[in-house]
Amino acid sequence: MIDRNELFSDVNKIVVKIGTSSINTESGKLNHHFMDNMAAQVARLHEQGKRVILVSSGAIGIGIDILDFDSRPREIPVRQACAAVGQGVLMQEWSKSFAKHDLKVAQILLTYQSFSNRLTYLNLRNSISTLLSYGVIPIINENDSTCENEIEATFGDNDKLSAMVASKMEADLLVILSDIDGLYDKNPKRNDDATLLSVVEEITPEIESYGGSPTSMKGVGGMRTKIEAARICNLAGCYMLIANSNVENVITKALDGDQIGTVFLANQEVYKNRIRWILLSKSCGTIEVDAGAKEAILNSMSLLPSGIVNLSGDFDRGDIVEIECNGDVFAKGITDYNSTELEKVRGKHTNEIADILGYKNYNHVIKKENIGIC
Repeated sequence: MIDRNELFSDVNKIVVKIGTSSINTESGKLNHHFMDNMAAQVARLHEQGKRVILVSSGAIGIGIDILDFDSRPREIPVRQACAAVGQGVLMQEWSKSFAKHDLKVAQILLTYQSFSNRLTYLNLRNSISTLLSYGVIPIINENDSTCENEIEATFGDNDKLSAMVASKMEADLLVILSDIDGLYDKNPKRNDDATLLSVVEEITPEIESYGGSPTSMKGVGGMRTKIEAARICNLAGCYMLIANSNVENVITKALDGDQIGTVFLANQEVYKNRIRWILLSKSCGTIEVDAGAKEAILNSMSLLPSGIVNLSGDFDRGDIVEIECNGDVFAKGITDYNSTELEKVRGKHTNEIADILGYKNYNHVIKKENIGIC
């Protein structure tokens, strides 16, 4: 059995994701006792010199309560309105809980685009780092009131968002708190013989098969998005813990080595931050390559136009594109030609580019330093 006390001994930067089912009571009200207890745990971690970032759900639920809806609305504009009404109250309550420990909080609302644009991402990273240096607790949520995609479809009740934050901020540990004890080999609500997994060393197809539907009507994350979050953390060299928020002092106990929840181990061969950004960013299109080009890319070589067999999407130079072979996406990269140009030169040799386009940016389509293997 892995010694968790030793495993977490060097953990200094922690992201804690709090799900809807944790922060709300069964009646849909905010769980003030839980929020106060969470603030107390974070305060103790601060006293130990650790830095904590919260990713907090709950804004839509609060808005539903304030606007006195009988049920959770399905219409996106109504849910966005609920998020806009609830987000301010959510931050007020977090501020009150942390003020009891002389800690200040800061609100940060994000969308997927916040991570896809390199400059925006760097500014975000610097902003959060500065807040942490001043001892402020950043509290992050998806910007539900203005997001372009269907609410909670992009990040899955903030599971993926918390993993993206952990990856981008180079956190040592992501703790996902929900109303479940961890990852089981079967659905524990349907199978009495379901076994809780203490440690997951590798995310195999078998582990993926354990992901199921959402665990409650209040939360929409479910285990499937938590496993996806673990995959992102693994790529970043960050441990992840799924635990039940009903366990008293769950975070401090876990860091003290208690056998709580499920720990996903971190990949020790961590990608450089730039490559992680490429792999986790939203793609603008797809480049289909032949087997020879795939082999070259997997051997750390650049993508040349001669290896391209097809394209999809409308993308510009500098955009991130997926690279696939026989329908399987195996890499992503930053293209040095737009889709219109590549449509003209795909399958051609590099010495033909200038004659076809009237100019040539590079011999390669995607430079090897700008390619990440999925």
